[in-house]
Amino acid sequence: MRVLLLLLLLANLVFLAWTQYSTLQAATETHLVDQQINREAIRVLSPSQVDVARREPPKTVACMELGSFNLTDASKVDELLAPLGLGGRLYQHRIDESANWWVFMPPQAGREGAQKKVAELTRLGVQEYFILVDDPKFLFAISLGVFRSEEAARNRLEELRARGVRTMQVGRRATPVQRMVYEIRAVDDVTSAKLAEIKAEFASVELKECAKPAAPVDAK
Repeated sequence: MRVLLLLLLLANLVFLAWTQYSTLQAATETHLVDQQINREAIRVLSPSQVDVARREPPKTVACMELGSFNLTDASKVDELLAPLGLGGRLYQHRIDESANWWVFMPPQAGREGAQKKVAELTRLGVQEYFILVDDPKFLFAISLGVFRSEEAARNRLEELRARGVRTMQVGRRATPVQRMVYEIRAVDDVTSAKLAEIKAEFASVELKECAKPAAPVDAK
């Protein structure tokens, strides 16, 4: 009888120990699961998403130069640049250049003839012209623009022909002119794209990295 009681007591002790061990092990496993990465947050990336993840951060160019523009076009460029909010990153300065080509109408029959031709140009929507009065060789000729290259001059000629202007010529003429150059500092991808859009509106201008940033003259 005593032996049977001892066996029952021993069995109860074993059962109690096993129960406590199981509870402790379950609690430990639960804690370890809590320490693991949230499996629901794991997703498999598509190839395009991998490319995006590997893409380098946007590059910033230290300085870009846009130009050069005649002073009439520079006013329009000012308006196009204004929405970009460049603030202290925008500088502009004037440079002296020699324009070796021009589009012109030959000398007219005196001042009255030149004014009559100018009135025709105005009706055709042409606003950029100049009557020469200080050059005996081209007295009362009408200049329709001076350009650094023959190609740019001929582009202007075709543009005016499309408006209905006639009796024009392209010729050589060394003319000192002032032009405007814009420098933009810390140019990111978005700004670079906007500058390219502005460049596309003007013939024979360049958009390039600054060879050497100029001093902050006429800072915006």
